[in-house]
Amino acid sequence: MSFNPEKMDLPPRPQLFDFHGVSMTHYFTDNWENVQNFQARPDDILIATYPKAGTTWVSYILDLLYFGQMAPEHQTSIPIYERVPFLELSESIGNSGYKTCTKNNGTELANNLPTSPRLIKTHLPVQLVPKSFWEQNCRMVYVARNAKDNMVSFFHFDRMDMSEPEPGDWNNFFQRFLDGKMVFGSWYDHVNGWWKKKQTYSKLHYMFYEDLIEDTGWEIDKLCCFLGLSPSAEEKKQILACVQFDNMKNNNMTNYSTVPFMDFNISPFMRKGKVGDWKKHFTVAQNEEFDEDYKKKMKDPPLQFRTEI
Repeated sequence: MSFNPEKMDLPPRPQLFDFHGVSMTHYFTDNWENVQNFQARPDDILIATYPKAGTTWVSYILDLLYFGQMAPEHQTSIPIYERVPFLELSESIGNSGYKTCTKNNGTELANNLPTSPRLIKTHLPVQLVPKSFWEQNCRMVYVARNAKDNMVSFFHFDRMDMSEPEPGDWNNFFQRFLDGKMVFGSWYDHVNGWWKKKQTYSKLHYMFYEDLIEDTGWEIDKLCCFLGLSPSAEEKKQILACVQFDNMKNNNMTNYSTVPFMDFNISPFMRKGKVGDWKKHFTVAQNEEFDEDYKKKMKDPPLQFRTEI
């Protein structure tokens, strides 16, 4: 199922503005007081990523690990964006015959979750995360994706998501990404900020998208070790099948096809899910410019990314 935004009464695309030193749009700041005052619980699990770095994938893995056996009906009736609320989002995110989220926002959805632990997602840079998550010593899972593929995925997402700023053409988007003029700010600041936090906060599990692609089962095992979970071999087999890219892309509860402001005629929400797709977009000159810029901005030698596997 897909929606045609041209037939809907959608507001104009939002404009970027500086918000506490980070580029944002009003969709993520309109509810800011409630976001900052959000009361985390000790068993909450926060899933944090830069946009288009595997958020839905890891959200679904965690949801299945915790609730796949316990509440199987959720898997066929409740979209993933309701099971794992987007904390800072404040816009209508669903209609279509499934449970409607209209006029709700991320904090309300999170507060009303009937599940325990609550799985909550965010794209906030580490310095903007509500303080209660740290005070409650919550477990956090951060997923990072190499900047080249992340840029390409973000570009196609911005083309199809009418609640994102106008992406412009590829060349314009490429420069914006290098300049950090993206919703949720600079990729470099984001991945480095969370990596630095990992060194002092023991309940942060830092994952890499490329590792998940290469060996999903091994990465799930590491997640389970971090979370203290022990799924049976059969449960793990079922989870691995469910979280395969093509299965998620064809699952209306995970592919965001029930969201009205995404135009699937332009691009699907889940597009390719591969490592190395950047090679089909970067010119030779852009790749050289990117690599020079990358050397200047990636100052932490232990934080290494793979752009191909």
